[in-house]
Amino acid sequence: MTDTTINDEEVAKFSAMAEQWWDPKGKFRPLHKFNPVRLAYIRDKTIEHFGRDGTQRAPLKGLKILDIGCGGGLLCEPMARLGATVVGADAAERNIRIAQLHATRSGLAIDYRTTTAEALAAAGERFDIVLNMEVVEHVDNVPLYMKSCADLVAPGGLLFTATINRTARALAFAIVGAEYVLGWLPKGTHSYAKFLTPDEVAALIERNHMQVIDRTGVVFHPLADEWRRSRDMGINYMVLAAKAA
Repeated sequence: MTDTTINDEEVAKFSAMAEQWWDPKGKFRPLHKFNPVRLAYIRDKTIEHFGRDGTQRAPLKGLKILDIGCGGGLLCEPMARLGATVVGADAAERNIRIAQLHATRSGLAIDYRTTTAEALAAAGERFDIVLNMEVVEHVDNVPLYMKSCADLVAPGGLLFTATINRTARALAFAIVGAEYVLGWLPKGTHSYAKFLTPDEVAALIERNHMQVIDRTGVVFHPLADEWRRSRDMGINYMVLAAKAA
């Protein structure tokens, strides 16, 4: 087992596209489309778990959130607007520079760092919420990565994980369809061999002393041109886990 989760090819691939992070019609268009459903899930489950008042303007005030593999900050900025203290971490320095620039222009104070989950965990950092969203399929040494994510969650905190299932439908839709037919994603964005099933993700989480408390699928509705939560976890899905207080 190596002591890093970084895949240099993946870092280079996303660094090359960094300038387009905030272009809703650019190479990250799928993430812009995907953002509303995952943001709503994170917000609702966080409010429920921590007993917050969802009618407040900043219901997440006082909570410390880490977004691992934050890219250009598409999740960090909404979390900051909801009142959370946000740390965004990414292995690609170019992504962090883009995220910092956009946050400054948006008047948001976000702590962006060029670092890794394992480095933060080794430093003893702890967060109320760790966001592990669309990252696990791009890292090396998945067991170490998931252990690091779990270690970063403070007692009583939450870990959100979103990724793609390893099914024939996921191969057809997320790779063949999205990358080669529809052109939603650059070719080579995903590797089918790196996809994990919900049970595999749950096992990695539970191995690291956390309890899975919710699972949901996410499906695309072409007529509405939007993503929605679903019981169908055959392609995209999210897993929520909690750590004992």
